[in-house]
Amino acid sequence: MDEEYDVIVLGTGLTECILSGIMSVNGKKVLHMDRNPYYGGESSSITPLEELYKRFNQPETPPESMGRGRDWNVDLIPKFLMANDLMGMFEKRRFRKFLVFVANFDENDPKTFEGVDPKVTTMRDVYKKFDLGQDVIDFTGHALALYRTDDYMDMPCLETINRIKLYSESLARYGKSPYLYPLYGLGELPQGFARLSAIYGGTYMLNKPVEEIVMEGGHVVGVKSEGEVARCKQLICDPSYIPDRVRKAGQVIRVICILSHPIKNTNDANSCQIIIPQNQVNRNSDIYVCMISYAHNVAAQGKYIAIVSTTVETAEPESEIAPALELLEPIDKKFVAISDMYEPTDDGSDSQIFASRSYDATTHFETTCYDIKDIYKRMTGSDFDFENMKRKQNDVFGEDEQ
Repeated sequence: MDEEYDVIVLGTGLTECILSGIMSVNGKKVLHMDRNPYYGGESSSITPLEELYKRFNQPETPPESMGRGRDWNVDLIPKFLMANDLMGMFEKRRFRKFLVFVANFDENDPKTFEGVDPKVTTMRDVYKKFDLGQDVIDFTGHALALYRTDDYMDMPCLETINRIKLYSESLARYGKSPYLYPLYGLGELPQGFARLSAIYGGTYMLNKPVEEIVMEGGHVVGVKSEGEVARCKQLICDPSYIPDRVRKAGQVIRVICILSHPIKNTNDANSCQIIIPQNQVNRNSDIYVCMISYAHNVAAQGKYIAIVSTTVETAEPESEIAPALELLEPIDKKFVAISDMYEPTDDGSDSQIFASRSYDATTHFETTCYDIKDIYKRMTGSDFDFENMKRKQNDVFGEDEQ
């Protein structure tokens, strides 16, 4: 381990693994360590089911009705989930006209603007133009454009239109859902990016305690573990490795629910995402529900896993998610977790330490992607270019392999 690296990464959460993969593809020498004996950190998938019961300090063991414990892979943080069929709403005439406008919109072709100035006209005015009702506006802003508040409505409409275009194009590409989800749970994603890093020369060490982050002159120069120091120019880590450089930014409540049935009024879908917009329940934050099932190799035959999450706003977090839990009844078993969210106080410009943010309550990876791109820009001074990364992969594997 006594070597010099361009980048050391601490923690194998999804954010850290994606950045590790990107840096390796970019030709950096990367060392990736985790104090845990498993990949995934906060975003790991727990298996077998008995391990989930232990993690939540349940006094009992899973009943026989839950099937074989090893058939379960339960995500601790729900992300990247599939949406349900939305055609009922898409068929409404005014909304259809709005979607046609969005589909045809091209920011480089003023003929497609239909009287809208994308850099000036607010999204609120676009909604008025198409005479959309409040329920449809809530749905569009929070379920399609994936905004967490309504602040976007008074901003120029260009970004929102592009977000809705992305959703629509993804829906067209993948059929019933614009989302992708890996079989065997989200824990597979960090491992996939870890393998990408390894292909490009990255070194991985699990079960590796971190004794000290070594600083000289105010910037990081290495990491000490088991008496050895690996030197580096830059450090990426999750907040748990640098408690003195992060601050608490709120709390999230997540409730993992095991069901023996699909969620009502979802056409018996074996996966779906439900977003309850803040306005519908008099809150400042949306409530998220995602459901996956035995069809994704994450539960025993005939079983479903629904995870409810929201940002905590009161002293009684469980009462805040009651509207979502009502949608899931009857519930076989609940596991409740309330987690602190942290954000870095140090932008890394001097220290060269780049901490990720804690995962928020959303059931999609939009905010995680923003965090990854933000860290990348602060580390390299340039925007992340996915096409450039693909070109570098093609140089190694050849285009036919992609």
